[in-house]
Amino acid sequence: MGRQRVLSGVQSTGELHLGNYLGAIRNWVDGQSHYENYFFIADLHAITVPHNPKRLAENTRTLAALYLACGLDLEFTTIFVQSHVPAHTELTWLFNCITPLNWLERMIQFKEKAIKQGENVSVGLLNYPVLQAADILLYQPDLVPVGEDQKQHLELTRDIATRFNFQFASPKQPVFKIPEPLIRPTGARVMSLLDGTRKMSKSDPAELSRINLLDPPDQIRNKIKRCKTDPIRGLTFDNPARPECDNLLTLYMLLSGKSKAAIATECQDMGWGQFKPLLTEVTIAALKPIQDRYQAIVQEPSYLESVLRQGREKAAAIAFSTLKQAREALGFSTPL
Repeated sequence: MGRQRVLSGVQSTGELHLGNYLGAIRNWVDGQSHYENYFFIADLHAITVPHNPKRLAENTRTLAALYLACGLDLEFTTIFVQSHVPAHTELTWLFNCITPLNWLERMIQFKEKAIKQGENVSVGLLNYPVLQAADILLYQPDLVPVGEDQKQHLELTRDIATRFNFQFASPKQPVFKIPEPLIRPTGARVMSLLDGTRKMSKSDPAELSRINLLDPPDQIRNKIKRCKTDPIRGLTFDNPARPECDNLLTLYMLLSGKSKAAIATECQDMGWGQFKPLLTEVTIAALKPIQDRYQAIVQEPSYLESVLRQGREKAAAIAFSTLKQAREALGFSTPL
């Protein structure tokens, strides 16, 4: 029996930050040898909110280079760009035509982002989860790594697949595999440096809210120095009244590799003046190998281009096969 297939992606909006790395990519890297992996750069999703067209392609290349710099191994992993495989958009349209509108209107992330965008909210933002379902189901994965905030989207994906299979396929020969969530709780939700109750996000307009993977040491020092804390001496985990304390201790634990118990003992009598320099140096040390590998990769653009070209070819072969089955199930004629 072959390895289970895993699929996931990250939007090409802005730089990757510690939340992306500790909550997703490092887990991908740690477990990659156990699976057949397909990880993509979600540039189609990036335009569901206002974006800078001059930066889109550049952000896509940066993200691809960071995937490699973080340790994704091409022996186990296929890396590709979402928009380079046209099957994503075609399957999205097919799913649009069988997905009830009320399924999309109940999505929590749409409601939250629609409030922020006001009158500028696009149909694409509403339709985002259908594109995400197409992204996933095209590759017939067994598992999809998700954080707690993405569980609703995966459930919608499963609902769409089930609906399609029920309406257009036989029970013995379903078109789409129903994927299962792959949830790793530790570090799955890294919070903002300015608000321990909100997730660290690339879309946050406050640059001080996050540490990007390519931030230089001086910038990391400044961000940690200015991050939100509280006036209480003695640092402890799991206190609901101290969300920033819990978040910063968790970052220290994840970046240092020490156990939660060891961190709790080390920091129980500390003040923030003692702790912040420790967190700063651990962060700088953890990011330096990634930054060094990234610089080496971007200095060889032909290598990065070859990785994405080979990734596109491998991904497209699987995606087209799935799309062909979906088209046939819906009754489309075969092109002559």
